[in-house]
Amino acid sequence: MPSTQTRPELVCPAGSLPALKAAIDHGADAVYIGLKNDTNARNFAGLNFDDASARAGIEYARQRQRKVFLAINTYAQGVDISRWTRAVDEAADLGVDAVILADIGLMKYAAQRHPGLRLHMSVQSSATNYEAINLAQELFGVRRAVLPRVLTLDQVRHVIENTTVDIEVFGFGSLCVMVEGRCLLSSYATGESPNTHGVCSPAKFVRWESGKNALNARLNGILIDRYAPTEPAGYPTLCQRRFKVEDQTYYALE
Repeated sequence: MPSTQTRPELVCPAGSLPALKAAIDHGADAVYIGLKNDTNARNFAGLNFDDASARAGIEYARQRQRKVFLAINTYAQGVDISRWTRAVDEAADLGVDAVILADIGLMKYAAQRHPGLRLHMSVQSSATNYEAINLAQELFGVRRAVLPRVLTLDQVRHVIENTTVDIEVFGFGSLCVMVEGRCLLSSYATGESPNTHGVCSPAKFVRWESGKNALNARLNGILIDRYAPTEPAGYPTLCQRRFKVEDQTYYALE
């Protein structure tokens, strides 16, 4: 939310072209989208954008004086980071209004290869203080930072008062005590990182075992909770969100 604005900019996620259009038609100032690959932390089947749909979405937004950001918010894995650098190149080619990055190596690449491309610091970077944000601005020219949801309003205010970088905050979403997007507990339990697989503890790893005197909830074989015969059983997640398993919906508790 730039200091020159009298009201916050509303930025909405869009997992498809119809969702992008709906967000813009209902008042979003900007939307953020992802590509159909693992450079996007919400890389789910049936969602996200290829080149054609991304261009169509950007055109739709531009005709209505709205903006489109591209999230490249996973961390480059292993020795071959070409998928991530190609995604940055694609963002520049598409002409998005900004690219949302988590990996500082990609920030360096984007700043050097595409100096005109506006850089936003993803919530996945877990920048919880103004020093981290100001360093990203100094090194890579970052123009906006998305703050993790663990910060209080007073902490958010303190960040804003000590940086010239635009600050974006979540209007909704569950709190998490782990480093945003890089929870080692979920990675240990399931082998799938929340950053690269988009969820904290996927439903496919959930199992309930009925015993004589208790119902055991396991996550990939690890006992997470145990319920008495008459006690309501919750979803055995290590973190957050709502899940549907075998036509039953379970709500995670922090």
